This record gives sequence, C-alpha cells and structure tokens, in this order.
Amino acid sequence: MEKKTYRLTGFLYLLIIICAGFSQGYIRGSIVVPEDAVVTASNIVQNEALFRLGLSLDLIAFITDAIVSVLLYQMFKPFGKTLAMTSATLRLIAHPAIGSLNLLNHYLAYHILGDTEFLTAFDEVQRQSFSLLFMDAHRSGYLIAGGFFGLHCLLLGVSIYKSNTVPYIFGGLLIGSGVGYLIETFGNFSMPGYEEYTALIVGVTAAIGELSFTFYLLIKGKKHTYD
Repeated sequence: MEKKTYRLTGFLYLLIIICAGFSQGYIRGSIVVPEDAVVTASNIVQNEALFRLGLSLDLIAFITDAIVSVLLYQMFKPFGKTLAMTSATLRLIAHPAIGSLNLLNHYLAYHILGDTEFLTAFDEVQRQSFSLLFMDAHRSGYLIAGGFFGLHCLLLGVSIYKSNTVPYIFGGLLIGSGVGYLIETFGNFSMPGYEEYTALIVGVTAAIGELSFTFYLLIKGKKHTYD
C-alpha cells in the first residue's frame, strides 16, 4: 500500500474527529442540559441552525467512517485477514450503522418542537419533555455504538502489533482507547451516576490513541510499500 493511501486514511480520520467532536462536544454539549427539558428545548429552538448543523456534521463523519473502515481493512489485511475484517466490521456497525440510525433521535428532538400541524395534539410541556427524551435516547445510542467502536479499537491495536508497518506504541494507545470506550459504555449502563468520570476516561484515552495514530498516518505514512 502506498504512502498516499495512508495519508488519505489519516486525513479522513482527522475529518471524522473534527466533525464528530464539534457536533458531540460543542453543539450538543452546549445545547442539551440533562434533566432540564425546558432549558434544552429553549436552547434547541434558539439555536436550531446550529443544532441542525450538528446532525449534518455527524452524518458526514459516519459516511466518512465507512470509507475509513475499508481503508483500514486494506491496510492490515496482509497481516491477518480475519482480524482485519472483524475490526472493520465492528467499525462499520458502530458509526455508519448504529450512529447513523441514531441521528433520527437528534432530528426528532428539534422536529417535535416545530409548528407541524399534527404535533398540535401535544401541548408545549409535553413536546419539551419528548424532545429531551429523544436526546436521552440519542445519548444511549451513542453509548451502544461506542461499545462496538471500543472493540474495533482493541482489534485495530492488535492488528498494529501483528504488522510491521506501524510502530507498536500506536497499537498500545489504540488498545487504551478501546478500553476507554468500553468503560464508558458498560459503566454508564451498569453503574449510572459516574458519567462525568467515564466521559473523562474516554475523552483522554480516545484523544491520545486516535489522534496520535491519525497524525502518524498523516505525517509519516507507511515505511514500506507492498502490492
């Protein structure tokens, strides 16, 4: 595989990080107020264009993730076809599948606050509550996708260890990222109340593991080429 393919993978991976990070970290992070339906609904209505942008950015990230899944499969297939295929499949399930479908909850959160005629059957308080419910469902969907993505990161790290093309340190860092995602997913579902801690864990591990791997692909590429 040529250097340009590695750098393309790195560029697309960076695009995913930017789009998904801005949508989840800034847009939903600043608009959605957990357990406060009134404030959340008000924020969505007052920032509807920004909220819609969040959906579009996520969709761009998830479509791009489907391409990255294929590129990563091609990259590591020579060092274990079944392992590479399993890793790519988990990534495809996580974001292009679960993540994309989960965007329906994001869409419905602001759609139900609109002036659509059939929604007049619900009063304002009910629609605000439904809007927050959809955002809660979206958060849960994100966690479910994170479980699959965590397993992908673990297997991607193993693939790096089995290859001779990427330094082992990035395999270890990606395994750490995978553990972080799994801690957030299973921790939040199994032991609610520690969401701030699990978010911090996955934030740090994902940032270190995924960003370092991304910049490695962008800057250094692959050391050797093969057919």
